[in-house]
Amino acid sequence: PGAARAPFPPERRPPFCSPCPTGRAVAMPERPEQPDRDVYREPPRRTPAPNPQSAIPNPLDLLVKIFEYTVDAPVTAWRNFIERQHAKHKSYYYHRNFQRVPDLTECLEDDYVCLFEAEMQWDRDMRVDREIVKIVQERLGACTQREGESHFQNCAGEMQQFREVVKAYNSKYGDLGYHGTARRCLMKQKQRMIAERKAQAAAAAAHN
Repeated sequence: PGAARAPFPPERRPPFCSPCPTGRAVAMPERPEQPDRDVYREPPRRTPAPNPQSAIPNPLDLLVKIFEYTVDAPVTAWRNFIERQHAKHKSYYYHRNFQRVPDLTECLEDDYVCLFEAEMQWDRDMRVDREIVKIVQERLGACTQREGESHFQNCAGEMQQFREVVKAYNSKYGDLGYHGTARRCLMKQKQRMIAERKAQAAAAAAHN
């Protein structure tokens, strides 16, 4: 009575076995690792196999060869020749030294050449001062990065130098705007000197 049980429980069933209707385990045949080509024939290829060899030459290869021998080879040979000549005769470059010209205060009102030269000299001086500020700032940044948390004590000299340089730059070129000129800078310096003299006179009067 009841359903027939398999002689082997599922966890103890031997490999490649499957229960049959009679309740007995039947061993399955082992599958081959590689299929038999004669038995399992592959379908025919629909895409033809590429043939790298052809009797007709590739026009792209011909164009590449023509470019190589007509353009690339002569240019490369000429460059190698020039590099060999430069290696024999090395040239050294130095910074150009501009001759100092009269200041804007020394030029006459109708001497436009002198005014132009003074303007160009002021522009060069402003650029040099700006580079000086950048160099001092880079030194301060390098010291801060090198010293880490102790940069307040070990970089005090660089910080003081940076403050002095920035103060001198702002006192001369500050508040001039983008289109600053030598004339505007001169007027600013004049106003600053007048303000300083007034402050000194007021301090002397208050002291007396």
